[in-house]
Amino acid sequence: MIPRASNALDWVAGSDAPEMNSIDIGFMALTDCASLVVAATQGFAQPYGLTLNLHRQPSWASLRDRLLSGQLQAAHSLYGLVYAMQLGISGGASADMAILMGLNQNGQCINLSSALQQADVTSPEALEQRAHHNGARMTFAQTFPTGNHAMWLYYWLASQGIHPLADVDSVVVPPAQMVEHLKAGRIDGCCVGEPWGASAIKQQLGFTLATSQSIWPDHPGKVLGCTQEFAERNPNTARALTMAVLEASRFIEQSVENRRSTAQLLSDADYLDTPVDCIEPRLLGHYEDGLGNSWQDSHPLKLFGNGQVTFPWLSDGMWFMTQFRRWGLLREDPDYLAIARQVHRLDLYRQAAEALDIAVPNTQMRSSQLIDGRIWDGSDPAAYARSFALHARVDGSPAVAAY
Repeated sequence: MIPRASNALDWVAGSDAPEMNSIDIGFMALTDCASLVVAATQGFAQPYGLTLNLHRQPSWASLRDRLLSGQLQAAHSLYGLVYAMQLGISGGASADMAILMGLNQNGQCINLSSALQQADVTSPEALEQRAHHNGARMTFAQTFPTGNHAMWLYYWLASQGIHPLADVDSVVVPPAQMVEHLKAGRIDGCCVGEPWGASAIKQQLGFTLATSQSIWPDHPGKVLGCTQEFAERNPNTARALTMAVLEASRFIEQSVENRRSTAQLLSDADYLDTPVDCIEPRLLGHYEDGLGNSWQDSHPLKLFGNGQVTFPWLSDGMWFMTQFRRWGLLREDPDYLAIARQVHRLDLYRQAAEALDIAVPNTQMRSSQLIDGRIWDGSDPAAYARSFALHARVDGSPAVAAY
């Protein structure tokens, strides 16, 4: 029997009952969809009067289109995708979007190909040398043009002195296809979520040069997203969904055994469809880089973190907009804070968390230091976006001086 806070089920009766009893939810084959899979399959949604129907999507673009069309009511989403849809730069139709909660922190990686490994390009310095002096232009893959993986890849390359728009080519590859692209030699490296980085190493198709948590410890990851229209028309449903996923997130992190059983569940053909030994180690924070190094990561994939992971921090969303501005995806500064306040449904999250006795932070911003030593705290996003030596002009072309 799953333990629940005494007031958690008060929402399912009377006027607080969910407006919808069956919800179609999109997800991508990534380890960080874990909380949704556990919520849907392990009895966390039914007590709230909900049935969660999970639909694996072939690409982030497909997920975007089906969310906007109403075929999906909610989705395991990239932060950068939700904000791009809100801002009208996602490559599809735009809509007012809502983030109900965070789904994870950490747990992505930048892998390089076995060809680069054989050429002794196994350090940032060697990669920078090859990018600037060795002739052949390299191609790096990410999973969506405005997505988290693109932003991690761009930020990391720039921190090593490699301009991600001028010095290398960037292509979009759906996460589950990334290993095949490495195998076919179509790409020299990629930034992707697990289990695909670990899978590439298992198949001896390359190595992990950097983890996303080495770029930004405890960085924001995926979110539970929906359209603002859905949240406004179905607030009880959105709140109940948030509660079910919150409970599942907390459950996974209650023990190592719960994480192991989650890895086993995710390996099923309906979800990640990949061997459990490609999922479990990095879900537990155990890393091997394919170069003979192994370690227990101090910032492993987190799905709950006593509510610090699941809280939809305004500053997390604002950071992605600063990177859109930095790389020329936005031609002018948006009203960073106002947009974040519109997108992040802190009201619904707070109600859900308080009903489950999950602590809610007293502030809506958090402060972090990234790999290049810069501090991001959301206090002056426009200045932060302009402060980088490597960026793009407003027309999207590369630039290396200040705006």
